[in-house]
Amino acid sequence: MTMLTLGEAAALALGRVPTAAPAGARAGLRPRAPGRSGAPHRTGAPVRRDSIEAGTFEEQFFAVPAKGETDRLLRMARTALDTGRRLKRAVRTQGHVLSPAEAALTGMTAAAVRVFEEICTLARLNAGRVFPSYNRLAEATALGRATVARALAALERAGFLVRQRRFKRVEGEGPRYAQTSNAYRPTAPQRLLRLLPRWMTPAPIPDDAAYRQTERAEQLEQMHRSLTCRELAETVVGGALGRVLAKLGAALDRRDMQPQCESQIQPQPLPDSISFTPIWRRASRPTRLA
Repeated sequence: MTMLTLGEAAALALGRVPTAAPAGARAGLRPRAPGRSGAPHRTGAPVRRDSIEAGTFEEQFFAVPAKGETDRLLRMARTALDTGRRLKRAVRTQGHVLSPAEAALTGMTAAAVRVFEEICTLARLNAGRVFPSYNRLAEATALGRATVARALAALERAGFLVRQRRFKRVEGEGPRYAQTSNAYRPTAPQRLLRLLPRWMTPAPIPDDAAYRQTERAEQLEQMHRSLTCRELAETVVGGALGRVLAKLGAALDRRDMQPQCESQIQPQPLPDSISFTPIWRRASRPTRLA
């Protein structure tokens, strides 16, 4: 049996006693990260950067796809996948140097095409309103959540997808805001059209249609020049911003209609009775005696 002194026994007992944990840790909660001022974050659930509140922008963000547009976009994504594979082979065998647009094509994967197919299906069925969560996409495509995240990033780099982060308000106790699912809009990448087969590029418009477009643009520009500042703001901008600009335009119109100083804008012409004969000629004339 080991004999310990009183001091050794006290030190051994104190070493076995666990230190006091914070109140949040004892309750099983993760402590909040301190802010810049040293105080804890007031919500406890930070919203990611570039997020917009859900329900405030969707009407301007979503677009109803035309008939057959989603199928055309899906074919374009599959062709981009094949083109990217050919570019990778050219890099390995021929030492080809990729341009930024070609590098975006090489990032396309089969998982990205499968995720894009699901997004195009949702856009066709829901009139362009696409906002699934990562879990919803992972369940529909039988892919992992991390794979879905990488696929969305590849589609966004290639230009096939426009993504907007969203947050929502939370009522009750706890954080007042929380991150929610993103909003998506499938698009055709304009910078990649020259790298895709020619049959995928849109046909050029006829010459008569191009002439009519040019003539209409000239007429529209002439009409805009004939409008006042207030009418131009109401016609071109519109909405709440247009009303504010219309008020400013009305003030500018009133200022332009007021008479200006004659010495600056409309100088008064000299009367015809004033002689413009130089002074040296006047002095050389003989004086006529009365």
